Amino acid sequence: MIVRPKLFFCALIPALILLAAAPTQAQSIANTKAAEAGAVLFRDKGCAYCHGVGGVGGKKAPTLTNLRTDKAWPPAKITNQILNGGQKMPPFGDSLTDTEIAQLVAYLRAKTRPIPPPLPPPPPAQ
Repeated sequence: MIVRPKLFFCALIPALILLAAAPTQAQSIANTKAAEAGAVLFRDKGCAYCHGVGGVGGKKAPTLTNLRTDKAWPPAKITNQILNGGQKMPPFGDSLTDTEIAQLVAYLRAKTRPIPPPLPPPPPAQ
């Protein structure tokens, strides 16, 4: 069988592009860990108070469940909204670190949003 170099490379290029674009296992694990941390932050920092548990929306704020697929809300815009607020949302730039904001964005953009672990039981009354 004779392999023509030009044809071989033409067939190989799409495969290489797909391979380069695919997230590595390490990136996937890091994204999952960030989303898990973001789920805890969403609960513990009070986001659920306005946006509802899991971001399903509430009386005070809209649903966040479609942010992952909403092209009008890329990660940079979500980050800006958390930092600076807007419309009815107060800014949280002074109460969240950059890492925490990145974790919240990872949670809001996760394909499958993780559920935070339950809160520990309160200490017994003395």
